[in-house]
Amino acid sequence: MLIKHSSESPLSSEITPETIYHQRRDLLKSLGYIGVGSLLLPQAYAAPVYQSAAERANAPVWLKQKIATRKLQANSTGEELTPYDSVSTYNNFYEFGLDKSDPAEKADSLKTEPWTVTVEGLCNKTGTFTLEDILKPHALEDRIYRFRCVEAWSMVVPWLGFPLADLIKRFEPKTEAKYIEFITLVDKKQFPNQSTRALDWPYVEGLRLDEAMNPLALMAVGVYGRSLPAQNGAPLRLIVPWKYGFKSIKSIVKIRFTATQPKTTWAMMAPREYGFYANVNPAVDHPRWSQARERRLPASIFNPNWRPTLAFNGYSKEVAAMYRNMDLRQYF
Repeated sequence: MLIKHSSESPLSSEITPETIYHQRRDLLKSLGYIGVGSLLLPQAYAAPVYQSAAERANAPVWLKQKIATRKLQANSTGEELTPYDSVSTYNNFYEFGLDKSDPAEKADSLKTEPWTVTVEGLCNKTGTFTLEDILKPHALEDRIYRFRCVEAWSMVVPWLGFPLADLIKRFEPKTEAKYIEFITLVDKKQFPNQSTRALDWPYVEGLRLDEAMNPLALMAVGVYGRSLPAQNGAPLRLIVPWKYGFKSIKSIVKIRFTATQPKTTWAMMAPREYGFYANVNPAVDHPRWSQARERRLPASIFNPNWRPTLAFNGYSKEVAAMYRNMDLRQYF
């Protein structure tokens, strides 16, 4: 329904407590796969059941029903999934606080029903839409992606959503639109840390329009086969797997098409450290630490689980052409 038009070593505080590692066979079974061969089944095959994931308490019935019909996508990463407990408890979501544990501990304050998204700017179809409006035309699917934080930790996460490109096409960007901007909800009661000056609220992120139209870019409404927990960006977030995680903005309430590059939160706060593009690049270090390697979670002080970082987070084949004529040291 349309409402209306209009340094290499991390700090000890950053290290996830050690958890039990899953054997591959046990992990696959827990995800509902019968065997490794089922990873190669077509997308139309029945979606797996992620038994370890929790359903968001306030997820609407219609969303649960839609999620139940989602399509399975093969695990193209060839890597084991990060356990749900790590995915849902180790988060950067500064609206709730600066510690990794703050989002999971404080996320009960976020009310995601009802939820609206306003679309504006250089497009032919503008307006304020309910979440159901946004999702209704789109089939949902599992997308298993590597997730690489700029802080040099990483995960492999089974997101659930639909291609951002499909949403963009619905709003018919005008020829002069070159970028797309996303904005997070501002509500000090729901986001207690917005009462501080930790960031310049609201949180803003953006993409070049061709980046946004890349098939990998995903609008996510779930994780591990269930609706998104609040601490992971409920009810609607962006996933851009070849970029550092801060580009994947959470709890989106506004989308704007623009002719000029958006003034994004971290690029404005610390431009020497966080560029607009934020492509994962092991050859370009953060000013305060190396980006050549990353800690794959779960990890501990005794087993930091370091591994080499991949260019474009392992998605060079799909995205490198968009930056062929760019100096990635300048446009970081």
